[in-house]
Amino acid sequence: MSDAVKVGFVAFSAAPRGVLVVFCDDTLKFGEATRKALGTAANTVKRAAAANQFKGKSGSTLDIPAPEGIKAERLIVVGVGKASDIKEKDFLKFGGVTAGKLNSASQAVTVIAELPDGAMQGDAAAAIASGIRLRAYKFDRYKTKKKDGENGTLRADVSIAVEDVAAARKAFAPASHVVDGVIIARELVNEPPNVLYPVEFARRASQLGKLGIDVEVLDVKAMKKLGMGALLGVAQGSTQPGRTVIMRWNGGKKGDQPVAFVGKGVCFDTGGISIKGAASMEDMKGDMGGAACVVGLMHALAARKAKVNAVGAIGLVENMPDGNAQRPGDIVTSMSGQTIEIINTDAEGRLVLADVLWYVAKKFKPKFMVDLATLTGAIMVALGTEYSGMFSNNDELADRLSKIGTETGERVWRMPLGAEYDKLIDSQFADMKNTGGRHGGSITAAQFLQRFVDNTPWAHLDVAGTAMGAPKTDINHSWGSGYGVRLLDRLVAEYYEATK
Repeated sequence: MSDAVKVGFVAFSAAPRGVLVVFCDDTLKFGEATRKALGTAANTVKRAAAANQFKGKSGSTLDIPAPEGIKAERLIVVGVGKASDIKEKDFLKFGGVTAGKLNSASQAVTVIAELPDGAMQGDAAAAIASGIRLRAYKFDRYKTKKKDGENGTLRADVSIAVEDVAAARKAFAPASHVVDGVIIARELVNEPPNVLYPVEFARRASQLGKLGIDVEVLDVKAMKKLGMGALLGVAQGSTQPGRTVIMRWNGGKKGDQPVAFVGKGVCFDTGGISIKGAASMEDMKGDMGGAACVVGLMHALAARKAKVNAVGAIGLVENMPDGNAQRPGDIVTSMSGQTIEIINTDAEGRLVLADVLWYVAKKFKPKFMVDLATLTGAIMVALGTEYSGMFSNNDELADRLSKIGTETGERVWRMPLGAEYDKLIDSQFADMKNTGGRHGGSITAAQFLQRFVDNTPWAHLDVAGTAMGAPKTDINHSWGSGYGVRLLDRLVAEYYEATK
């Protein structure tokens, strides 16, 4: 992982070193430990704030080089706004803002985790640490030289000063594994398609075995035997063979129903015979963002020893237009036995998911199942890049995902399902067709998937606008966002709390 930032926790009494980062509210008030660390430099802050019209708004910063009165090389003041308005996810943002102000050169940094009304609790300090690591991530391994003024990977030794070191370390232990999972997902999405093709993706997923995850890789022969004709129909146009990877984490009680997560892993999508336009086709290396999330999530669950049984499944293919590629008009038979008329070969992700969803639903009988897929451009027309589209056959699962999405900042917006949309994918020649026309494209795609989940409580997240190329945020400046890892890790955590 491209992660060159070391984060640790020290007591408030530890002497600040290197760059000093402190927090103030919208009245420029500091906490007691911060005031003590600043000493006479507090007057410098007041003068600099007035000169720079710094008001302490949430996420704003004031940068003071070589401040008088303290030994710090730089003093960075981060505004938190009105203390009563701070939400849980804001601490992650404050960490990201902090990392965004640091230079790429190696440096020591001290962050005083204190608000004006007192010390940050352990989980808040852990969120600061997570935000720093998430923002610091940069994918630049293929660059052999930097342009003038271009920042490289941030390298820093960050000490977060807290009131209770043990509590902060305890909170950060699981949180750091979730950050690792996000970074793994980002790495997979950012890799070029000549490096990350289905077999290589499967190899990387298999490395989760080191954490105690049972990993099974289904090759073409195994998938043919299972009858995965929908997935194999997509893969047949590429010289790179498809794979399905099943990952099982058994952290719960023996015999307990697992929870399940399924990811679309189209490692590159040309559109097949229904070929895409050349403009921005290079972005289609990220058409495996759902599968990347599932791998990152499974890493997080295993690394933090989640007390749950979980299944992660990913279908890996390339969608290419060679002489063996499937054609519009072809009819394929899915693992479920249902037949599918191919109308558009660029509607391929749902074909991959159809077989993997059916396999997971029937083999593992999960408590609930969530799939993630960069499935449709239509969801971006509807929701832009701020929300993922959510479709579900279960209100409880949908409500929980909506709540957690708001809390984590990985937001979802529930979209409709219904018989009126479902009939749009009925086919004259097969049980269904793989597109339902131009209107409601993300909805008819979800209706297609619903035909392969049986009665399993299920949610489909269309992450086309959020998994890759989404706008930069305070905690992500990478093209691949790692969207979904934090959302679904929290979903699993809440599920465990509700059922233990």
